[in-house]
Amino acid sequence: MEEMMMKVGRAMSIRMGIAMSFCLSLVGTLTSGHFTPIGFVISFVISSIISLLIGFIIPMGKVSEGARAKAKLERGSIKARLLETFISDLIYTPVITLAMVFFAYKMAMKQSGGAAQLNFWGMFLSSLAICFVAGFILIFLVQPIFMKGVMKKYGMEGKI
Repeated sequence: MEEMMMKVGRAMSIRMGIAMSFCLSLVGTLTSGHFTPIGFVISFVISSIISLLIGFIIPMGKVSEGARAKAKLERGSIKARLLETFISDLIYTPVITLAMVFFAYKMAMKQSGGAAQLNFWGMFLSSLAICFVAGFILIFLVQPIFMKGVMKKYGMEGKI
């Protein structure tokens, strides 16, 4: 059972990591005012690598379960889902956003020969606010869908 749960956790990490990377890269490049397909793809690749690393290093299922149990919330309840979503968003979004903003900042400075009048922390904080909301909505909506599909794939429907 433990081995199967590890497979479920890995599959969820991959799915959630790619979904978060796609969404946050899209939101980030669209709100930057300088959307380019190449910029989006590079941002997506960088954030995918980061989110997959996070997903394989941090056992989100165990972290969420521990927080849910500590808060004495019933699994599957709206309050439990909101807490789990918040925790996932809090772990993934700041790191992915920081990497994407750093990349965008470096590219803008390189293209301008260092003359761009940019405030890195201003860019980061405004992007973080937007991406945190977008990430929260995405996680809240897709995590149960992905979980249902993964549980079905591994023949574990209704076992948790």
